[in-house]
Amino acid sequence: MQISLTETAAELKAHERIVLTAHVNPDGDAIGSSLGLMHALKALGKEVQVFIDDDIPAAFSVLPGYELIGKPEEGQNIPADLLVAVDVSLDRIGRVNEAVKAPTLNIDHHITNDGKADKLYLDGNAAATAEIIYQLIEELGAPCTQEMAMCLYTGLAMDTGWFRFSNTTPNTMRVAAALLACGAQPHVISEALEQRPFAEVQSLAFALQKIELLAGGKVAGICLDHASLQEHEAPEGLIGMVRVIEGVDIAFTLKEKEPGLCRVSLRSKGVDVTKIALQFGGGGHVRAAGCTIEKPCAEARIELVKAIMQVLEETA
Repeated sequence: MQISLTETAAELKAHERIVLTAHVNPDGDAIGSSLGLMHALKALGKEVQVFIDDDIPAAFSVLPGYELIGKPEEGQNIPADLLVAVDVSLDRIGRVNEAVKAPTLNIDHHITNDGKADKLYLDGNAAATAEIIYQLIEELGAPCTQEMAMCLYTGLAMDTGWFRFSNTTPNTMRVAAALLACGAQPHVISEALEQRPFAEVQSLAFALQKIELLAGGKVAGICLDHASLQEHEAPEGLIGMVRVIEGVDIAFTLKEKEPGLCRVSLRSKGVDVTKIALQFGGGGHVRAAGCTIEKPCAEARIELVKAIMQVLEETA
């Protein structure tokens, strides 16, 4: 059931023990939105925990509360009155869905959201879930602190490509300005997120050598199998380097994080890549989407490329 922002705030106020979560393979918006909302709810006296079923990149340790993010264990039971999933549909929160047996509230900006939560607040016009969370914090009447601002600014900036992408709106910039006024420090955030360990830079060089061009240069992608990822770290931001290749409309990365489990990121300059991601149970935005393919790298690549080519033909 879809609800309003006011009803969303009322739902949060009505519960005391709240677990927040986001999607596997979390990005800056997922992490920043979760932590920003956590700080706001704690300020209101709520008992709040953040659990994400994945490893959180160390670069995000710049965000206040990073060290409080938990990762659910197999068979774990996490007590809560309410499970809140941000920046994602419930089908992509992994083990958290099994570990928390509570009513579900979903807060998202992805138009591909499946709407299966008990209650859903969806704003497809928001550039990032962090933009929604800022508005929600205002609705809750919680004070905007520097801790919240640092987290939410990160989510907003990263989901807009540091305010370069077409999803950047006047409201996005107004929210960003308000977060700056609350104490967000863009230079601290950007410097922390731009830093890379030497080993990761070497891994990036290794990965870039594996770029393949398809469809006459309209598609570019990188596939990293599990063996390669055992030798080299999975570099962050790899998809952005594939996307900038001249003439490329669709960019993809496929990483076999575990044997037989591949994480896919998709970006485009024109084609609706949600049409690709949805075929594998994923989702996202017209220009940026993702999914998981539960097959070995070589098989997953064949299926992914087939889906990409099919969508290209349909939009030709």
